Amino acid sequence: MSAPGVQSFTQQGWDQVLTKVKRALVYLDAACAESLHWGCGSTRLLEAVGGPACHLREFEPAAVGGGAKQPKAVFVLSSLLKGRTVEILRNIICRSHFQYCVVVTAVNHAVHLTANHVSAAAAAELEGQQPVFEQLEEKLCEWMGNMNYTAEVLHIPLLLAPAAPHLALTPAFASLFPLLPQDVHLLNSARLDKRKLGSLGEVDASVLPPELLLQIRCLVSGLSSLCEHLGVREECFAVGPFSRIIAADLANYAPAKNRRKTSAGRASVVFVDRTLDLAGAVGHHGDNLVEKIISVLPQLPGHTNDVMVNMVELTSLQNEEENQNMVAPGCLAQSNDAAARALWEALLNTKHKEAVMEVRRHLVEAASRENLPIKMSMGRVTPGQLMSYIQLFKNNRKALANHCGLLQLGLATVQTLKHPQTAKWDNFLAFERLLLQSIGASTMSGVLHQLLPLIKPSDQRTSDDYSPEELLILLTYIYSVTGEPAEDKALAAAEGKVKRALAQVFCEESKLSPLLQKVTAYCALAYLTPISPEDISSVSESTPVEELRKEKNYLSKLEKSQAGALPLCMFNP
Repeated sequence: MSAPGVQSFTQQGWDQVLTKVKRALVYLDAACAESLHWGCGSTRLLEAVGGPACHLREFEPAAVGGGAKQPKAVFVLSSLLKGRTVEILRNIICRSHFQYCVVVTAVNHAVHLTANHVSAAAAAELEGQQPVFEQLEEKLCEWMGNMNYTAEVLHIPLLLAPAAPHLALTPAFASLFPLLPQDVHLLNSARLDKRKLGSLGEVDASVLPPELLLQIRCLVSGLSSLCEHLGVREECFAVGPFSRIIAADLANYAPAKNRRKTSAGRASVVFVDRTLDLAGAVGHHGDNLVEKIISVLPQLPGHTNDVMVNMVELTSLQNEEENQNMVAPGCLAQSNDAAARALWEALLNTKHKEAVMEVRRHLVEAASRENLPIKMSMGRVTPGQLMSYIQLFKNNRKALANHCGLLQLGLATVQTLKHPQTAKWDNFLAFERLLLQSIGASTMSGVLHQLLPLIKPSDQRTSDDYSPEELLILLTYIYSVTGEPAEDKALAAAEGKVKRALAQVFCEESKLSPLLQKVTAYCALAYLTPISPEDISSVSESTPVEELRKEKNYLSKLEKSQAGALPLCMFNP
């Protein structure tokens, strides 16, 4: 048996789930689907379900219920069994014909007690009991329409999506973000008769909203389960005010205190606020191929950490835009392919040049094993050369099936190298280096004046110019590396010019990207009517775009949400 680690932790959790799913309808939420995706793959789940017909469904309000010939359902959920989650659960069961329901939650029962306002003293007296789960089991039978039907509610810590042996992601907490200085004002607004907070450094768990506290406790519950699997007694360290709150909650978490008494090993856990290093997240200094793949390829729907790889090149279809949606996309996660997994780990740990050479080596070795007519070429690795190797597998179904995972990573590499955004990478890097050189010799207002000519509306931009999203990335980088600038009139004037220029660019976009929709608070806006420069110049610097559009009575179309199938099954020849 392999040594305990993040991969074995996730595998152990899914092994427990798979024992429950035989001939069942399986409903998963997005976070658990992503954990499955990286941990053991949907193939193992499909095999465990068995039967001539198998249905994997997304856990959502519009999910289709079970028919008369589908008496069993398994719900695998990353969230607390409370509120909206229970409401969706009830609605699905009530419109189905289930006689046996299993609900798996990634959140410990102790956290459910906290969510139901059970005091720490009362929770200690309930050790070994699970009244919240037992009450839900009764409700499940009631919703199924017969108290003699079977219902199970159990906790399995499906916290992680293991991207590599030493790298794990937490998709259920993708939206958990450190507090910002502006949040202090919001916290103070809820403290009407109490001492006002002066800064983030004064924030502790007692002043946080209950919903945020529960989200932190859910994370702490999962981390404690991981430490239990590893057999370690953790020592927590924190960098940043929000991380300090999480570290303190883990240190004081009652189940963790009991666990530490018997743990043999020791481990250090370091929590870091992402906001303390935004330059690392938005900068282009990293010479890593995976970073570029994730940056330029489209995101896999429903996932936070994987991308879509266009697989049309391995079919007889023409590689045109209308054909791309006819073939299921490939992806980066290859949990059941040892060779592809080895290449993926190599890509994570090597520089760009070595990574591309590693892709070529794996493709050449795979083609040689399949006796494909490969023509060796030395020297610099090009996208065309890699594609010529990949095309060798196209008409050989057996070879295609044997090396499907490797080919997905190979195509991801080719599509990244050929992507227009990759060519811009060096432009970003050059600007960032110039910025770092000028910070000491120039004021912040001077830096913003350097950025101003780069802000161009859509009708003036070329492929080499920065898009609105890229301008926001550059601004984030600028303010992250310079720190909090001292306020002066020159800086205020420069910031005002940048704001007006950005407002004009946003308003002249024919369609806002999802990111810009969030920034401008227009998440449902599909199309925008251009606003003239005169309109922009008449607006004060503090007027948000949303208010401007209300004043001008602009009409908008609302995008209708499309309930798509859960993207579990990747490209399969």
